[in-house]
Amino acid sequence: MSAVPRTFSCSSSRARQFDGFTLIELLVVIAIIGILAGLIFPAAGSAMNAAKKTVAKNQAVQIASAITAYETEYGHLPPSSGSPAMIDAAMVAILCGSTDPVNNPRGISFLDASAWKKGKGGTNSIGYCDPFSASSAYSVAMDSGYSNSISVPSQATPGGSLTSTNLTKHVGVWTVFTNGTQQNLINSWD
Repeated sequence: MSAVPRTFSCSSSRARQFDGFTLIELLVVIAIIGILAGLIFPAAGSAMNAAKKTVAKNQAVQIASAITAYETEYGHLPPSSGSPAMIDAAMVAILCGSTDPVNNPRGISFLDASAWKKGKGGTNSIGYCDPFSASSAYSVAMDSGYSNSISVPSQATPGGSLTSTNLTKHVGVWTVFTNGTQQNLINSWD
């Protein structure tokens, strides 16, 4: 006996099968991607704020170090518009090495600063601004009377308003980042 190969045939009553997605499956996949994206965006925003806070802290410390280096070089603090003063365009020019025959006659660059970029901070026509806003320049308190005490802001309670405190420091640099109703103090002395 010889084996006869069996063949199968599809009956005409069976529906034709497709290898692609149906419209319902595609909509379910899009909905799942939308839900996941909705979960990721708040986390990404928090991570971006944390990165901006780190950049602001680093810049505050760099500015304080530049002012201290200026004082070491010239024997006095750079001129400021008061206490607390803003790191304005004139102070940026002095610290970044412009040849000023009175304030920086040697043209030494104490501070390396680039143009302001969102999330990165930098200088603009206002002065040295934090990474949160192009209109928010860093503030500085300098002990020009050499009493070894400066008045700087402190954060009283989470979400509370800023109060003032005295530090036994020579230079303090800070900025305030407002997130909704909460004020966050970013400084060079912590």
